[in-house]
Parts: sequence; C-alpha cells; structure tokens
Amino acid sequence: MNRRQFLTVSAGMGAMGWLGANPVWAAMDHAKRDGGAMPQALKTVADMPLLPETALTAGQSHVPLAPLRNTATAPQRFEATLTAAAHEVELTTGKKTPMWLYNGQVPGPLIEAFEGDEVEIRFINQLAQASTIHWHGLPVPPEQDGNPHDAVPAGGERVYRFKLPDNCAGTYWYHPHPHGDTPEQAYRGLAGLFIVRSKNDPLTAFAEQHLVISDLKLDTEGLIPDNTANDWMNGREGQFVLVNGQREPVVTIAGRQRLRIWNACSARYLRLAIPGQKMTLVATDGGLLEKPILKDEILLVPGQRTEVIVGDGKAATLPLKALAYDREKMGNVAPEVDRVLIQLNFASGPTPAIPIQLRKIADFGRATALKKVEFSETMSMDNGVHSMAFLVNGKSFDMNRVDLTSKLNEVEVWEIFNNSHMDHPFHIHGTQFIVLDSKLNGKRRNAPYRALHDTINLRPYETVRIKTVQHDKGLRMFHCHILEHEGQGMMAQLLVK
Repeated sequence: MNRRQFLTVSAGMGAMGWLGANPVWAAMDHAKRDGGAMPQALKTVADMPLLPETALTAGQSHVPLAPLRNTATAPQRFEATLTAAAHEVELTTGKKTPMWLYNGQVPGPLIEAFEGDEVEIRFINQLAQASTIHWHGLPVPPEQDGNPHDAVPAGGERVYRFKLPDNCAGTYWYHPHPHGDTPEQAYRGLAGLFIVRSKNDPLTAFAEQHLVISDLKLDTEGLIPDNTANDWMNGREGQFVLVNGQREPVVTIAGRQRLRIWNACSARYLRLAIPGQKMTLVATDGGLLEKPILKDEILLVPGQRTEVIVGDGKAATLPLKALAYDREKMGNVAPEVDRVLIQLNFASGPTPAIPIQLRKIADFGRATALKKVEFSETMSMDNGVHSMAFLVNGKSFDMNRVDLTSKLNEVEVWEIFNNSHMDHPFHIHGTQFIVLDSKLNGKRRNAPYRALHDTINLRPYETVRIKTVQHDKGLRMFHCHILEHEGQGMMAQLLVK
C-alpha cells in the first residue's frame, strides 16, 4: 500500500495524528537488532513540549571551527585521535544537555589535509553503542570507510588509514554509520568536518570562512528527546537551526570572501539565499566547478556541501536565509517558513577577481554499464499495527545481501528513480559522480553545468541519471541521506569486484 492509498483508507481514523502518539513507533529496539533488515514497526515517544527558539541566544559573533591538531612529525602525513563520548554542554542558561561528541566539541573538530597526504586517525569509542567513522564523500578504500560491517564496539578502538589521492580537493565531513544507530548518534551531536586542500588552488587569494549548518531538538528540560513518529516518517528536524553550534551568529565579510558551507542536518533541506545579493557558486561536494556561476539561491540537501564567494567590498548588513522548501512531508506537520541562519556584516576589504576558469572536470569516459535504482516507501496496517518501510529496489536494507555488483574502474550510468511522495537525497560511498540529466513530469532536463557530487536530491517521481566509477574493490553503501529513512531500510549495498 502506498502513502496515498494508506491515507485514504485511514482518513476516518485520523491516521496521521494517531501515528504521532502511538507507542508502536519509536527509536530502534537495539536489543532485538540483528544483521539483517531493520524491524518495520518501531516504538516511539509522543511529541514532547519543546523549548522556544528564543531559548538559545542569538546575535553573538561567529565562532570559527576548532581544528584537529596534527601530531605527525613526517611531511605529507596527518595523524590524530578522535574520541566519541558523552559530554554535558550548557546550551541554555542553567540547563545541562547530555550530548555525544567527537573530542567534546560542537561541532566536531575540523581536519585539514592536502592531496597526497597519508591520513591516520585513531578512533576511540567511549559510547555505550557500537559506532564507526564514515568519511563522507572521500575516496577512501571500503575497509577504511566506516561501513556498518566494521563497527567499533562500545569501549573499543581502531585506526583508520588512507591516502588522499590527487584531484580530490574539496569540502567533506565525517559522521557515524553503524547499522540502525546512525540517526540517534547524529542527532545527539556526532559530526565533524574534513577539508582536502590542493597546492594549486586558484582561489587562495580569498579569505575563507567555514559554516556548518545543523539543527537541534531540545525539550523544556534542555534534553535531547528521542524520535517521534513524525521524525521517523519525515526525518528529524530540530526547532533550533545552528551554524557552528550557534543560533543566528554574526559573520563579518571583509571585502570578498570564500564560504564553505555544510548541511549536516539529519533531514532539513536548506534553500540558501542572501536577499539583495547574489552568490558566486564555485564548488560542490567534490570540489571546484569548471567555471563560477552566479546564483540567487542554492538548494543544499542533507549531506551536501557547497562553496560560494560573497561580498563586493561595500558595507551592508544582510541575512543568510534558508528559504521555505516543500519536500512533501507526511502527516500533521508545521508549514515551511523562511529562517534567518546568519547575519552577514559586509565591510570594506580586499576584492580579488574571481577566475573565469577554475579547473577542468573529466567526464570519466564512455559508460559501458547501466544500473537502475528505485527509492520507494510503503505503509501498512497489518493486524491493526501501523508500520512503514523505506525501500531500495523494493527491498529493505539487509547487511547480508549484495544488491548490485560493479566491475572495478568500469564507467557506469546509474538511473535513479524516486517512486515516492516525498523528496529523497541519494548518496553513494567512496566516489563522486556527474549528473547527466533529470526527468520529471515527462520533461527531460540536462544538467545545467558539470560538477562532482556524492549526494543529489530527487523530487517525487523524478528520475536522475548520473555517471560514476568505483576505483576500489569491496563493499559500498548507497542510500537516502535522510538518516531516519536510511535507518528504516532505504539503503543498499554495491559490491565492486
């Protein structure tokens, strides 16, 4: 039964409101989880009273990201330790919020390395759950990518080792990826940032600032509540939208500057705009574009990153906003609204010229294989129990099943169809891809420019075609990057031989 059929059948019962309070829905029952498909019926908590948005102070000066110190003594190496542990943080006056953090930081530390560097990260897991570190977007070998199969047990540790290849400079991040526990570990605070730099960056003349956008849900006691039914259905969105852990900070832009922006939210879509000023888009997930592009707004979906250049040397105070975006949520949810994320104080300063050409992006060559992927959702009322599944090619995720097989270094076209009623962001591990075209309502549209991505949005009933290639043997994940959907089955496995 699809969503529309379910809602029609359930209309007389007030089904969606009923779902919001029914204890059948909830956070995962960890004690009953095995290595196969996730359970289709989940326990839940009822909607809890939440703190008002004004409970967090706004208007403070922007705090730069804290770097992770490189302890390596040899050149072209980066060595460090990341510890995931519980910490108490005072976010609102007089209230301690228990969070799970990397090295006690909100957000986690920023790793900065260069193409060609050898990276060695010791991960210490002091959580009560197994966890991993997934290097989102980075071209690392599967056995080093924090897949669910390689979970580090509670109290355990491991060392991740990989070399950053040439031509991988870009804006990346890292977060947990254990089977079933990813949503909770993310919404309790586990996420950090990773920048790979090039020694031939054409934008080094620009001062650079880093903006990590996340959201946070707090109840009236200042605690992070478990997921509700709406969270499981639509993906979790907190009432606080934060930038580098701050609410509506003030960022000073002296002259013309480069901004790296991360969407580290579990499910929130960010339609970014600066009313009264255009942004110059210079990079996507996988690094620089071929040529800069002027944009009035940029849609950044969960997991995506972007780089823009802003400012013209003239004084002005303008907001960076997340404009309302309707991603077709289910149930009884609040209407979408515009939100101010940052107050930008533009001031006089250097205004370097933006290069006309940034780099050349190869098209990977001729594709010799085709993959078809379908995202779908189902609802049922079997035996009077309401349940929901988010599926890939009609199946819920199973760690013991290989869903697709690819040949090493073979160029492929993937045809991804969103056969559902809401937007879903597609993400694949270990590589980048080029979007070829999309088809919606019978109309095909070529990609407006060439760029590298590892995450891309699909609107309801939209088909997107991408070109990609895998350069390492092993098991790769691909999934919806709304973390609650991933956790309920919208994930599959690619074996590269």
